[in-house]
Amino acid sequence: MDLGAWLGPDDGDTLLMLVWILPLVLFVFYGQRIQLHITSGEIQKSIKELDAIRSEARAALSGYVKSCTGRDESAALDAHISGFAIMPVGIDPAGLVGKMRHVLRSRESATRRSIESIPGMGGPESERAQTLLEAASALRSAYMAVNHMFLTAKKQRNYPLILPLQMALPTVMEEARALRAGIPAFRRGQPVGDGIGPLVVAGMMRGLEKTEPAPRTSMASTEIGGRRVVLVKARGPSPTVGMLDDAVAAVFESRRVDAVVTVDAALRYEGQESAEIEQGFGVAMGGAGTERFAIEEAAARAGAPVRAIIVRQSVKEALTLMTRQIAESAGEVRERVERAVAESAGPGQTVLVVGVGNTSGVPQ
Repeated sequence: MDLGAWLGPDDGDTLLMLVWILPLVLFVFYGQRIQLHITSGEIQKSIKELDAIRSEARAALSGYVKSCTGRDESAALDAHISGFAIMPVGIDPAGLVGKMRHVLRSRESATRRSIESIPGMGGPESERAQTLLEAASALRSAYMAVNHMFLTAKKQRNYPLILPLQMALPTVMEEARALRAGIPAFRRGQPVGDGIGPLVVAGMMRGLEKTEPAPRTSMASTEIGGRRVVLVKARGPSPTVGMLDDAVAAVFESRRVDAVVTVDAALRYEGQESAEIEQGFGVAMGGAGTERFAIEEAAARAGAPVRAIIVRQSVKEALTLMTRQIAESAGEVRERVERAVAESAGPGQTVLVVGVGNTSGVPQ
């Protein structure tokens, strides 16, 4: 049947107009709800995966502690996993960094004492357990924040509220998957990509007498090209980052330091090759920023130039078993450190070299 003949010319135009106008009207009045429904399905899948990763991390921590002690300490561990740190008031910024450092150190010390108080959890075992606990706590916080934003947007049917979550979720999931992939390495005490800085400095320390200028931190002295060189890194092979700021402060108090060189891993850009070595100026160090601030302050007071050498890698590479490509870059990094020492100070002067990063699997 000819539809145009049956409807007539005017009716055909009206039908065509409705075909175009109705979707437009629906989009104007219900567009946000439709978008929210479509986006919600995608986000829910990621939230379920994040919840599974969080549960895996908690189970890995509980299983490791039970393997060391023969006891189920899940209840005690859960109290620390759900723990939090309230940052100081920033209304008056004077002294804010010191207050932040105090809060973070208080939490870290309390957690360490609690884990060490469990029978059978002394030495390397406690440090591995604390690293696993930090991973489990970070994953729990990420899950709680993402789930809260999603449920709030869904409850209020607020599509603009879900947009920031949609944009941030890929990065959150990348970091969560990297943490999950890194748990076996931390549990076994194997070196990870983030340990390239300690690995380079450990090689320079080989055969030298070592001291402990700060808790869980190792120091040694040597000479390179007529320059006195002080080497500092976290004490291995347990997974820890040490207290590098305290160690650096001790070095500056005991002698004149003419230059500082820091070595660390850094996130690579998309499209950039892994294990690419770059050098620049400043303190190469991540974290909350309190340790970096202390090192910058000490160097600025002494008028010591600060140089940085970094090894580019992805989030997953930084948190998982060190790849051969990254490990093999250590030789070139050491050569660059030695050149930086020669360029930063003259003969007879002192250069402080700091290996920044997690020293899991890397000896003193």
